[in-house]
Amino acid sequence: QDPTAAHYMFQDDPFLMPRNAANARLYSLSKEAGRNAAKYIIKQFPQYFDKTFAEPNIPCLMPETLTPQIEGVSEEALKERIHLRRVKDSVDLFDQLVQAGTPVSLETTNSLLDLLCFYGDGESSLEKQEEQKEDLEEPGVNASEQKARRRQSQRGSQSSDARWRENNNAERIFKIMPERNAHSYCTMIRGMVKHGASAKAYDMYIDMLNERHKADVHTFNALIAAVPYLKERFLERWELAKVFLNHMAQQEVQPNLLTFNALLKTLRRCGGVGRSMSLSVIKEMEALDIEPSLATYDHLLFIFYRGVDLCSSGIILEVLDDVEKRSFIPQDPDDGMDFNCCDLKDIKLAYRLNKAMEKGDNWKFLDVDRLNAYWSKFFSLLCMMEQIDVVLKWYKEMSPSVFYPTPKNILDLLQALDAANHFEAIPSVWEDMKQLGFSRRSDLLEELLSLMSRERHPDEIQLAFAKCAEDIKAFHEQSGREQAPLEWTGSALGHVALLFSRVGRTQDAWYVMMERFQQINRIPTDQVMDEFLDCAKQTNCPDEAIKLVKLAASLGLPSSQRLKSRMEKEFELSEKQR
Repeated sequence: QDPTAAHYMFQDDPFLMPRNAANARLYSLSKEAGRNAAKYIIKQFPQYFDKTFAEPNIPCLMPETLTPQIEGVSEEALKERIHLRRVKDSVDLFDQLVQAGTPVSLETTNSLLDLLCFYGDGESSLEKQEEQKEDLEEPGVNASEQKARRRQSQRGSQSSDARWRENNNAERIFKIMPERNAHSYCTMIRGMVKHGASAKAYDMYIDMLNERHKADVHTFNALIAAVPYLKERFLERWELAKVFLNHMAQQEVQPNLLTFNALLKTLRRCGGVGRSMSLSVIKEMEALDIEPSLATYDHLLFIFYRGVDLCSSGIILEVLDDVEKRSFIPQDPDDGMDFNCCDLKDIKLAYRLNKAMEKGDNWKFLDVDRLNAYWSKFFSLLCMMEQIDVVLKWYKEMSPSVFYPTPKNILDLLQALDAANHFEAIPSVWEDMKQLGFSRRSDLLEELLSLMSRERHPDEIQLAFAKCAEDIKAFHEQSGREQAPLEWTGSALGHVALLFSRVGRTQDAWYVMMERFQQINRIPTDQVMDEFLDCAKQTNCPDEAIKLVKLAASLGLPSSQRLKSRMEKEFELSEKQR
């Protein structure tokens, strides 16, 4: 892999190459938005995509038929609308069948309940788009009113989305069903848990037991996941979870991986009870020969390493021993390689986790945001714990092909260079800062200038530092409508003047001292004045030395007399200059 290349998802065009993590996220979302827009066009206007040019024709690659084909009021028409996920049309057609006295089979009614419970008695995304389009494009409504309605509809959909309403269509249809089976109850329970009505789901489960029906494993998984919302105390939560587990045993329902993951997820919210019982859950998984998924390990590590201040246990070592041997596949929506080895400040654990992540397709469990956050933490840990040569090697290999450094990463790198006395790499870091869009970050600029001006270096390095100072000065003096001007600080001006003075750029140093210091009402330090005098002596500019002494005298500085004595001693002055 080319370490200078961006992620393969981005276009091979310099203009579309992201410069930093924010750009990478924006461009990746834009690309996905483009795909969604193409899908929307195909779904909205299927009549324009009905010609088949492919030979041979592959039906699964052709646009789906999303408009109902069966007319009239019949059970077949209801099945078609359920299959097309038209929630509102399905409910209306069901009500028409009931009013007409036409019996609807239990299987079809259960399918309708499945649809209603999945969407929380709301509308599918396609129906929402169609209704908003109709509402917002009414004739005679001006643009401002349409925008206001659009904002209101968006707020309404966000606030009411995924909530279980009282006496909604799912509950109403469930109550009027002449016959109910276990599937009917299980669907209602899972829908209630999914959409935040955990108490109602528990009551529905009690009714189900009274009717002598048995729940399936997915229903028990949902109930176990809802335990934290049913009980307040940690011990009560664990007792209720055990009740559900005992019911599974009594009803001969075999637990699966998601059952144990739901149990561990509940134990995450059980405090000390969770830490004492989680290992027995893992042992039970081993006894049933169920292999943990990444979500299992994530829940377990969260239970034992909730805070970095907690005493580290050997759990994470055992987890890494297992993770290193396997290449994982998605089995749980919570699966992810979001372990906290980097937060524990243990470089050996971080290396092991990195090796495990690179095994097989494990890296795919981190999306773009999480991947960049992981590498950011890993690189900060490298800066803190590793030798500078190793840090720079990782930095060159990772940026920008694997991750985009954050401002904190750049700050950590500068501090690592400072600790290793490796100042010759600073100019290349400055070039990366410009590429990443960090050239206007005042905290980074202060740290960079401070490191470059702290002490003298060989001439070649000093010339490179002066070039960096010139770039920073140019960024401060940029004026444009898009960006607010960068404000100078006294310390930054002093650092820039020092860097110019050390390479003999007398005029540039004097401009900074005379113009910019006065502009922000600051006074140069004694070190800045002494080094400027050295620069004037090196370049044989007695006039600049005289200006410096006059400036110090006009400001009433205690060092003015000392500077005057130095000037008279070190410079050959004419009578007029004296």
